[in-house]
Amino acid sequence: MKIRESIAGIRAYVPGKPIEETAREIGMRPDEIIKLASNENPLGPSPLAVEAMKEAAEGVNLYPDGGAVALREQLATFHGFTPENIVQGAGSSELIELLAHICLESDGELIAAKYSFTLYPLMTQLFGAKYTEVENKADFTHDTAAMLRAITPNTRLIFITNPTNPLGTMIGQEEIDDFMRAVPEHVLVVFDEAYIHFAGEQPDTLKYVREGRNVAVLRTFSKAYGLAGVRIGYAITTPAIAELLHKARSPFNTSSLAQAAAAAALRDAEHLKHSVQVVRSGMKQYEAAFTELGLEYIPSHGNFILVKVGDGAATYHYCLQRGVILRPMTGYGLNEWVRISIGTMNQNERCIRLLREMRSH
Repeated sequence: MKIRESIAGIRAYVPGKPIEETAREIGMRPDEIIKLASNENPLGPSPLAVEAMKEAAEGVNLYPDGGAVALREQLATFHGFTPENIVQGAGSSELIELLAHICLESDGELIAAKYSFTLYPLMTQLFGAKYTEVENKADFTHDTAAMLRAITPNTRLIFITNPTNPLGTMIGQEEIDDFMRAVPEHVLVVFDEAYIHFAGEQPDTLKYVREGRNVAVLRTFSKAYGLAGVRIGYAITTPAIAELLHKARSPFNTSSLAQAAAAAALRDAEHLKHSVQVVRSGMKQYEAAFTELGLEYIPSHGNFILVKVGDGAATYHYCLQRGVILRPMTGYGLNEWVRISIGTMNQNERCIRLLREMRSH
């Protein structure tokens, strides 16, 4: 069998270790395991979203609304756009793939920061295009000036992950505006804002969509809204770009359950507010503990924090054997670091206790 050369060399995306698998391996019950590896909402989804899914479950013998019309109308009203500006996806990860579908060919190029979502290089390789990785600044933020210098006539996509994963750093409005003033028209700029709800001062990137620029802003219900398991996200972009994305997506790419859950979650402002408050309190909890333990960390605008522990793999395995799943950063070349998702106060304290134990050994 002959397969595409670009597929053969791809290293598949490795998600955070599942709770059930960990429980089997270490002989603990699943309810004894704490997963702080995948930046999920420790509170779970809105009760309104759960109820909406229960009601929608009675109709799963029927195909979902292929155009997600009701959800797109609700999202358009929420953000001050028209439904023609909204494209639904199975999480923002599918939208990243759709953007690659409409922009990348073998002679195309995608630019992203060195420390950003691993799906960007994977998708670039999938389409046989060129991936250009730009070093982050010393403070781990995006170096937008260097990204501008990296642009060539073949550049098709630039991803600005803000706040960025796995670092949690963020660039502000002034730097974004300077960047957008200089970026050429042949480039589609993607602002991947999966963690924007946790950021304090949020830059306005949607204004570029209103101006008709070649821009797509990605949002997800997986993080702050707690709907990672049903896979639902969306892009806000110009009607012309949205039309192309709709052409590239599969006919029923988001399920009835996902659409119902997202619509209900969007109405539950209190749950979103509480989720953000839990993250901010937990962030202070970790920062205080790291300061006490003398551990270097990167101040984060997301719902996770990167901490320098000396031996990331050893720390990961030590915590894993005791029922706490963290995320080692070896895949990014950050071998001394681990990423910790913010959990509840009790979950955070259990993780901190293990880090303290390791330091005392």
